[in-house]
Amino acid sequence: MSIQFTEDRWDRIRESARLWWQGQLDRPLIQVRLSNADPLRDEPDIPFHDFTSFYDLSVSADRIIDRWDYDLSATRFYGDAFPHVRPNFGPGVIAAFMGAKLENGLETVWFHPLGDVQLNELTFQYQTDSVWFKRIIDLIRACEARWGGMVQIGLTDLGGNLDILSSFRTPEQLIYDIIDSPREVERLLWEAHDTWWRYADAFNDEARTFNPGYTCWTPLYSEDPYYMLQCDFCYMIGPDMFERFVRPELAATVNRLGNAFYHMDGIGQIPHLEYLLSIEELKGIQWVPGDGRADVAHWPGIYSKIQSAGKLTQLFSDQCDDTDKYEILDILGDQTGTVNNIAYILDADISEIDKAMRLLEKFGVSP
Repeated sequence: MSIQFTEDRWDRIRESARLWWQGQLDRPLIQVRLSNADPLRDEPDIPFHDFTSFYDLSVSADRIIDRWDYDLSATRFYGDAFPHVRPNFGPGVIAAFMGAKLENGLETVWFHPLGDVQLNELTFQYQTDSVWFKRIIDLIRACEARWGGMVQIGLTDLGGNLDILSSFRTPEQLIYDIIDSPREVERLLWEAHDTWWRYADAFNDEARTFNPGYTCWTPLYSEDPYYMLQCDFCYMIGPDMFERFVRPELAATVNRLGNAFYHMDGIGQIPHLEYLLSIEELKGIQWVPGDGRADVAHWPGIYSKIQSAGKLTQLFSDQCDDTDKYEILDILGDQTGTVNNIAYILDADISEIDKAMRLLEKFGVSP
């Protein structure tokens, strides 16, 4: 295998992650992934697509896995990083499993309702006959055949439950639904909750016998079930609506996960931060300021609130728009007093290996 990783490395990943989730690591979790290294193998004849749905269905799962293998082989993993892939069919792909149309855009995936269905006629049921559900199962099985347990397979981006509902009603219509028919919205929200868990269990069960652990689109490794939860729709609602329509279902899901994070995307979600921090079993918050906003070095108040609540946090190096990605941990440490609650995922070119090694050394992370 040309992927530069070993079972001994997995032992270290498990131990460091276990301590970090428990708040006992005494340093930040730092994943360093350096690209454009020598892959030590030939490049496949298909390109890499971030969205797996961009591949025509005539392209076999084995060929897609071979492309993933090539890209992993051209990556070097240091510190707490590990080889990881995920079937990416867009955030909220459950909608496509249940009948919504999946549309590939230029750089994203959209979901649209098929026809005009009245709110009181809409229902969500677990279905496995979707071409997209079957595609994900095929990809998981191809991963097992190719790598065994050496590469972590992340859970596809199932989406948030109000986001799934908005794929059938549109976000604008869902606002009116919440006002005009709140009980119908709550009924569908809990139906979505039940189907969300059935799909999550189906995919996790398929990979359980060989997967090193659990992860998703944010590759935080966890030995216990983990997911990066979200509700992008709540950008459009106030705290009262959040408390009624988001927090109860979110808390129920958090309580079923061993390690749960929340993807807080954009300043419109800041009014909900206190409600999120009040969910006792929620382990952490991933703060994303949003396009056109100051980068992650400029939000000490949010990071301090997360830390004061005893929660973990996570950020990517590509969130450092005008900040040196090798200095961001020092900046956050100066602002909040510690970086031990942070998981930092740094992506860089292999030519920056010396800088990356100095960063790991500074924080006591074995390369």
